[in-house]
This record gives sequence, structure tokens and C-alpha cells, in this order.
Amino acid sequence: MTASVERQGVVTFKGNPVTLLGPEIKVGDTAPNFTVLANNLSPVTLEDSKGTVRLISVVPSLDTGVCDAQTRRFNEEAAKLEGISILTISVDLPFAQTRWCGAAGIDKVQTLSDHRDLSFGLAYGVAIKELRLLSRAVFVVDANDKVVYAEYVPAVGEHPNYEAAIEAAKAAK
Repeated sequence: MTASVERQGVVTFKGNPVTLLGPEIKVGDTAPNFTVLANNLSPVTLEDSKGTVRLISVVPSLDTGVCDAQTRRFNEEAAKLEGISILTISVDLPFAQTRWCGAAGIDKVQTLSDHRDLSFGLAYGVAIKELRLLSRAVFVVDANDKVVYAEYVPAVGEHPNYEAAIEAAKAAK
């Protein structure tokens, strides 16, 4: 788990500062490509959804309270957001994601695993060096692969700004 950029003082985990690996992605940037795993272990890249608006919800683990609530909230919103893909990315194993989605009734967001090589985490600057988890964040990428919304949640245990992310996704359509 290496990255050319290490960022400190950006987020805390359980009150303690952690180091994020990778660059800070900003509005206006071209969204970096990545390779993660679908629940069936097939590779998924940003390129696979080119030409669509993507809301990317990043969580440390689906099996925690805030991550559970965040994924459920975006699943509810997905039903109202026609033409917008919602991806939830964590380092949970694909098997755990499948189990969690089944138990939680999640069927409108696509859960993706970055456990193999942290491709997404390092590209989007959300890989937590000390824990090998992803920091909580939300990105909206338009159909032309431009980042139109980026939120790095300062305390990993807090919720993102759901309304701002959803509005950015709607505006990008």
C-alpha cells in the first residue's frame, strides 16, 4: 500500500488523526480510473460506466452503523435518481458485501470491493495508511468523467452531506 502523496490532518478516525494516501480530488478534476471488484469477483472500472452520471459513496465497512445508514440512504435515493449510477465502495470482501446487501435489502446501489489493491482508495486519496480502510467520502462524476462534487468527511464516524451530493448528481444529469 504505497502512494506518492501522503496527506495528514485531513480526517480523523475515532478522534485520532490518520494519514490519507493519494491525491486530493477536487471539483473540476478529471476522475481517475480505478479497478475494483463486483460481488461476483469481476473487475469494474470507472470506464465501465462512461457516459453516465456516477455518485460514488465511499465507506470504511458496510458492517458499521454510519456506513450501513449511508448505503441505505443512497439506496433509497437511487429509486428517485433515474439515469444516475450509485456505487458504494469499501474494502469489505465481495462475499461480505453480497451477504450485507441481501440482509439489508439493498438492490439499487452497486457495492464494489477495493480490498485487492486499493486501486480506488489510492487514486481518490481515501486510503487510510494506518488501517488499510477507506475514509468516508462522496464523489459525483459527470458523464464526461469530470468531478462535479467531492466531499472528504473530516471525521470518519460522521455522515456525509447527503443533500449536497444528491443535488450535485441531479445537476450533473
